[in-house]
Amino acid sequence: VVGGQVAQPNAWPWQISLQYKSGYNYYHTCGGSLIDRGWVMTAAHCVDSPRTWRVILGEHDLYSTSGREQVIGVSQVYIHPNWDASRLSSGFDIALLRLSSQANLNSYVQLAPLPPSGQILPHKNTCYVTGWGRTATGGSLSAQLKEAYLPLIDHATCSSNGWWGSTVKTSMVCGGGGAEAGCNGDSGGPLNCLVDGKYYVHGIASFVSGYGCNTPKKPTVFSRVSAYIEWMDSVSISA
Repeated sequence: VVGGQVAQPNAWPWQISLQYKSGYNYYHTCGGSLIDRGWVMTAAHCVDSPRTWRVILGEHDLYSTSGREQVIGVSQVYIHPNWDASRLSSGFDIALLRLSSQANLNSYVQLAPLPPSGQILPHKNTCYVTGWGRTATGGSLSAQLKEAYLPLIDHATCSSNGWWGSTVKTSMVCGGGGAEAGCNGDSGGPLNCLVDGKYYVHGIASFVSGYGCNTPKKPTVFSRVSAYIEWMDSVSISA
C-alpha cells in the first residue's frame, strides 16, 4: 500500500497473508479474504503457478508472532475458468482457495462480508485497500498491515480517456487515482467499502499501472466481487 497508514491490529479480520514455500521457508506474495471457515478468496494471478501455499489468518506483523495467528494450508486452488494470464485486462482475476482445515472465528479472525450479486457502488463511495504490499513503486513490503483510503471511481470515469480507458471492464472496480494506491504484494487482497455503516469486500486487488502504483488517474484496479458471487457459490457447492 502506497500512502495510508498502518492499520490497527486485526481491524480487518478477514484479511489473510497468502504465502508460498521456497526451500524451507514461506514468503508473503499476496493478500486475500476469508469468506467461509474453509475458503479464501484471492486473485487468479496470485496462484496460477503450481506451488505449495499456506494462508495466515489473524496476522498483523509478518515478522513477529502475536499468538493470534492461524496458519492453515491450502488443499485446492480453483481459478476462474475464463482467466487468461496473458490477458490480465480481460478480467476474471479471481480464485478460491480451499483450506486444509477450518478457521476458528474469533475477534481477530472473521468472515468477509460480501456484497449482493450485481451490486454497483456510487462514485466516491468510501473504500479502503489493505495489505502488506510495497509501500512505494519498486519498494519493499510492509511488515505491518497497512490501509489506505481509496474512494471508489465509477466505471464511466475509470474507463474514460486519460484514465484507464478500455482496459477497465465492467467486471472491475477502480479505487483511488491519487497519491495513495495498492501496490505489488497487495494483489488478491480486499477493497473494503463502507455500505450502510458496515464494511463489505467489494474488490480483489488485480493490477496497477506499469508507470507506478500511484500514477495519477490510474487508480488501483480490482476484480468486482459482486460480478462473481454466482461463480463462487457454484464452486463451493460443487466442491
